[in-house]
This record gives sequence, structure tokens and C-alpha cells, in this order.
Amino acid sequence: MRAGDDLPALITAAALELRDGDVLVIAQKVVSKAEGRVRALADVVPGPKAVALAGDFDKDPRLVQLVLDESAAVVRVGHGVLICETRHGFVCANAGVDLSNSGDEGVAVLLPLDPDASARRIRAALSAKAELTPDSGVNSDLVRVGVVISDSFGRPWRLGVTDVAIGAAGIEVLEDWRGRRDVHGRELRATEIAIADQLAAAADLVRAKDSGEPVVLVRGAERFVTSEDGPGAAALRRPRDLDLFR
Repeated sequence: MRAGDDLPALITAAALELRDGDVLVIAQKVVSKAEGRVRALADVVPGPKAVALAGDFDKDPRLVQLVLDESAAVVRVGHGVLICETRHGFVCANAGVDLSNSGDEGVAVLLPLDPDASARRIRAALSAKAELTPDSGVNSDLVRVGVVISDSFGRPWRLGVTDVAIGAAGIEVLEDWRGRRDVHGRELRATEIAIADQLAAAADLVRAKDSGEPVVLVRGAERFVTSEDGPGAAALRRPRDLDLFR
């Protein structure tokens, strides 16, 4: 995958026959690469803060500089990890900057500038291509495709990483159960289900981190697919006034 590659066209060329209500979960790295969100470490000049942090944690100061450049704030530093708030509002390790699966030595992959906008563009292109698919058996006006852009995040109180949605379009990202009753009739007051995150995590179960399979087709989740693009994964970010830990 290189900058400028037509990702929807590549997905369509993979002979995926999209049906109404399908969801495509797409790994963040291929989206970033197609959008040119890669940086060669050789082109990065680290500043004093990056050099100091790199010395403390035995990291490449150029990589640390990229992390700082992608961060709105550094939340915590420790155990060789920088927990940062990205300019999108995500709180994650190293601001999502990653050297793994970049395809080239000494090249870092950054998060898309606007993952929700990326998901909307991909969805629009896929929907247009689905309209042109012969013998689809579906009225082209009714083809609804959901798109989730996923990335692996750690969790502060749990070991291991899991895939979450950093971008989404055409998906009910949160299912609000507040006001409903549980099995015993008790009213639920705080339950909201992160549907987009669950789709991202489920998709990651069918591929390995080294499988080179960046796109997973999820079928059977059509009740969460919407006609409109919707608010995107931005709706999953906890508002600062509800953040008990910062």
C-alpha cells in the first residue's frame, strides 16, 4: 500500500460481494498508508524534549519527536511508554505512532488526520461501486455499507491490546440501553454498548497481526448499519468532564 492508492478499488477488486447491511472493518495502517500518513525517521530532527525522553526510556529520539508532534498532550510517561492524547482526542500509547507493519525499515505510520472522514470517504466510494455491481440482487438505492477503521489500543486496567474503532461511518457506534430494563426488571441507568468497538474487536479475531489481511467483512450486524454516515467514532470518546482519571 502506497500513498495515493485507491483503497476502495482494491477492496472491490478482492471480489468482496457487498450486500445491504455488510460492515467492513479496515485496519488503520492501510488507511494511513493510502493517505500518505507515513514518516521516515531519517527526515525527523528531534528537539530537546524528545532527546531527553528518549534517553530516559532508551528510545529513538526521532520516534519520540514524531510522538510529540502527533500529541495534544502527554498524559503519562513510564515503563518505556508515552501515554498521549492525540490531536483527535484519543488517549493511547505513543499517540498511535507505530513502526510495526510499516513495510519499510525506519518508517513510522501515523494515524489518519481524521479517521471518521476517512471512513466516510471509503463508505461513499464502496457504496458507489456496489451500485455498479451486476446481479447483486439488491436495489442499489438500498445498499447500506458500514465502515469501521480499527486500531489496537491498550487499556489502563487490563493486560493486552484489543482493536477499537478510531473511525466509523454508517454504523450505530453506541447502543444506548439507558431506560431499558434488565432481565429482572431493574431500570438500566448507565449502560451504553460500544458497538463499533465490538465490531472492531470481533474482526480482529479472524486475522493475525502478521497475516497481512487488512480488511474483514462482517456479516450479520445489519441492525447496526445506518443509512446516514452518523457521528462516527468520535462519539465514543469520553468527554473530559466525565473523565475521572485526568
